[in-house]
Amino acid sequence: MKSYAPHDLLAAPALRTKSLFLTLVGFIAIEFMYQLGRDLLDYLLVNLSPGVAPVIFDGIAPIAVLYDLFGFAVLGLLVVFVARRNHDRGLRSLVGPFSLAKEDFRRAVLAAGVMHLMLLAIVPWGLDQAEMIPLSHWLRVAPVAIVALLVQTGAEELFYRGYLQQQLAARFRNPLIWMVLPNIAFAWVHWSNGADFTDSVYYVGWAFIFGLAASDLTARSGSLGAAIGFHLMNNVFAFMVADVAGFPGSGLALFLFPGDPLPLSPDDGAALVPDLTDSWLIWQMAVDLAVIGVTWLAVRVAIRR
Repeated sequence: MKSYAPHDLLAAPALRTKSLFLTLVGFIAIEFMYQLGRDLLDYLLVNLSPGVAPVIFDGIAPIAVLYDLFGFAVLGLLVVFVARRNHDRGLRSLVGPFSLAKEDFRRAVLAAGVMHLMLLAIVPWGLDQAEMIPLSHWLRVAPVAIVALLVQTGAEELFYRGYLQQQLAARFRNPLIWMVLPNIAFAWVHWSNGADFTDSVYYVGWAFIFGLAASDLTARSGSLGAAIGFHLMNNVFAFMVADVAGFPGSGLALFLFPGDPLPLSPDDGAALVPDLTDSWLIWQMAVDLAVIGVTWLAVRVAIRR
């Protein structure tokens, strides 16, 4: 595809080591070592700060959410390590030209941020029914939260749209392969074991579509800058604007909706089969997919050259 020509240049360094076996080994190694790294962080936390550990593992307080987000630095470091070890590729090779990535990131943040603000003002989200936490507290945490979200989104983009997408693009010319396969992996890790089964299925589907949009931006721009900016603004609004009180990850939100505790297992009331006929779920799916679509389009226009 002519519109994806910049991606050919981005993935060109992967041609030297385009072995599917090496890529698969790298993928498994990153996933395995990342889990070990997170387990090690948790072990150190329990042994060095046993009083803080329960608050962190609860996943609700601001410090718990920040701990989880900053932990993605382990993923980013492992991607760079494996890319260097298996494919002789450095950070610049995965990200693309830094000057281009920086400009794409700036444009994407601006375009996606403005679009999210417009949607926040236009769509009836029902924020009048939510409790607003003290603004001064939110503003104190916000700068650290944005940095943490940048670490998280940057690491994920480096892995899925950087390492996996580019290595597969070097091996297969068909965009359906190098766009779909990395995003199946991206979607699968968004399965939430503690949530309702229907919500988990929905979230996996949402993540797959979101990942495709990020892959398209990467392919059109020739760097990870646009995808990181797109991803960052999505997560800033998802984590920092509104959430459900008492839910994991809600500690950074300015507005908190009242909600029932999440079922912990099917025996606690979680549906075993997703109810795709539920009118609220259909409405939520339509709105969320529309948000992905309009923000993707805004970023796509912003990075056009």
